[in-house]
Amino acid sequence: MSLSHSPHDHHHHPHGAPDSFGRAFAIAIVLNTAFVAIEFGYGFASGSMALVADAGHNLSDVLSLIMAWGAMLLARRRPEGRYTYGLRSSSILAALLNAMLLLVACGAMAWEALERFHEPPVVAGLTVTVVAAVGIFINGLSAWLFMRGSQHDLNIRGAYLHMAADAVVSLAVVITGLGMFYSGWYWLDPVISLVIVGVIVWGTWGLLRESLRLAMSAVPAGVDVAEIERFLRALPGVSEIHDLHIWGLSTTETALTVHLVMPAGYPGDAFLEKVVEELEHHYAIRHSTVQIEQGTIHHACTLAGHHAH
Repeated sequence: MSLSHSPHDHHHHPHGAPDSFGRAFAIAIVLNTAFVAIEFGYGFASGSMALVADAGHNLSDVLSLIMAWGAMLLARRRPEGRYTYGLRSSSILAALLNAMLLLVACGAMAWEALERFHEPPVVAGLTVTVVAAVGIFINGLSAWLFMRGSQHDLNIRGAYLHMAADAVVSLAVVITGLGMFYSGWYWLDPVISLVIVGVIVWGTWGLLRESLRLAMSAVPAGVDVAEIERFLRALPGVSEIHDLHIWGLSTTETALTVHLVMPAGYPGDAFLEKVVEELEHHYAIRHSTVQIEQGTIHHACTLAGHHAH
C-alpha cells in the first residue's frame, strides 16, 4: 500500500485564491457599514419601506462579509491537533450561512412589503432616490472588488452576489423614488420591494444549492467524476479501481482518495507523483491520496455496505 499527496499543497494557489481578498473585504465592510447607518436614518425620515428594507438587507450583508472574511482567514490555518485538514471547510459553512441569511432577509422584506399594500404611506420620493443612488455606487464598487474571485471560490462568490444584489436593489429603489416623486404612486414602494426579493432569491438559490452540496461532501461542481474514473482506469498496470471518493475540502480545494488494483505490485514513487500531478493540473484535485493493491484480497468499501432502504 502506498499513499501519495499533492506535492504542490503548500505553495500552489489557483487563480483568484482567497489570500488576495483581505483588502477587498475590509473596504467593502467599512463602506457598507457607513451606508447602512445613512440608509436607516433617511429611510425612517422619508417613510420609505424600500429604503429601510434595503438598509436591513445591507446590514445582513455586512455580517455576511465579516463571516466570509473570517472563514477565509480560518481556511489558511495549518492542520493541527484534531483538525487534520485544517479549518478549510469553514469557507463552505460561511457560503452556506451567507445564502441562508440572505433568504431570511428576503422573507422579512417580503412580509413587510405585503403589509404595506393595505395602506401605502406617503414617501419622500426625492430623498429615496438620492440615497439609493449613493447605494448603487457603494454596492457596485464592493461587487467589483470581489468579481475577479467569484468564478473560482464559492465563498468569494457569496460575497460578490450579496454586493451585486445590493446594487440591483439600489437601482430599483432609485426608479421607485423617481416614480413616487413625479406620480405620487406610493404603492410603488411595496411593489418594487417584492420585485427586489424575487431577484435576490433567484440569484441566491444556486449559491445555497452548491454550498449545501459541499457541506454534504458531494463532488464539487465542475469536477467530472466519469472522466477521472476513465483516467485512473487507463493508467498503465491498473486492472481495476475502487473506493473512489471526491469531495470539497473548501470552496476552492478538492480532495480525492482512490484504491488502484495493480497485479504487478507497487510501481514506484515516480508513478504516484505523476498520477498526483495529472490529477491536479488536469482535474484541479489539490489533495490526492492513492492506495496501491495487488488484488490478491477483496477489499470492500465500508461505505458501500450502508445503504438507506
